[in-house]
Parts: sequence; structure tokens; C-alpha cells
Amino acid sequence: QEQLVESGGGLVQAGGSLRLSCVASGHTFSNLAMGWFRQAPGKEREFVASITWSGGGTYYADSFKGRFTISRGNPKNTMYLQMNNLKPEDTAVYYCTAGPSIVLVEDHWGQGTQVTVSS
Repeated sequence: QEQLVESGGGLVQAGGSLRLSCVASGHTFSNLAMGWFRQAPGKEREFVASITWSGGGTYYADSFKGRFTISRGNPKNTMYLQMNNLKPEDTAVYYCTAGPSIVLVEDHWGQGTQVTVSS
């Protein structure tokens, strides 16, 4: 089955860390870039970061540089988002995505994983 499946969300205190994972299943995702988006309650969905298939290229929204790190696993169908120094405003549903390039990663979406940061 062709799908993106996120995991690793949960409840964490402010200042803590979480690592989200995404596994891409199926040939559809071979050689595609992958990315992370998030949507907080009452807010629009926003781009977080993306990474090339090889893992050699990354792209971050400015507001996440320095705190969040995107990486690719081995095998290449796995992707991670390391989130450090989490803040209550990071509370959101985080989505794994895939697409043809690091600036076009919205073709495919996972179901999302909830991250809740308590103050």
C-alpha cells in the first residue's frame, strides 16, 4: 500500500525534545523529496522543512532554523524531524509529505501525528 506514516508525536514539556519519524511505503515515493508541514489549532497549515531523496539537500522555513533538524534515514524511505527546545506554540499536528523537489513536496500526505507542548 502506498502511504506515508508518521510516528513519534506526543506530549512534552516546554524546553524538551521530540523526534518525529515518517516511513514511506510503496514505489510511488522512490526518488522523491520529503518534507514536514504542521497545522496548529485555528491556524493555517505551514511548511516546516524538506529534504532531497539523497538527504544531501535540505530546506527550512526561517522560523525553524536552529531548533528543528530534518534528516533522511537508511533506507531512504525513512525521514526524521528532530525538534529541540520545544515551545507551547509548537503544538500542532505534524504531517509528512512527499513530492518531486524540496520546494514541491505537497503531492502526497500522511495522516499526521499530534505534538503537544505544555508550558
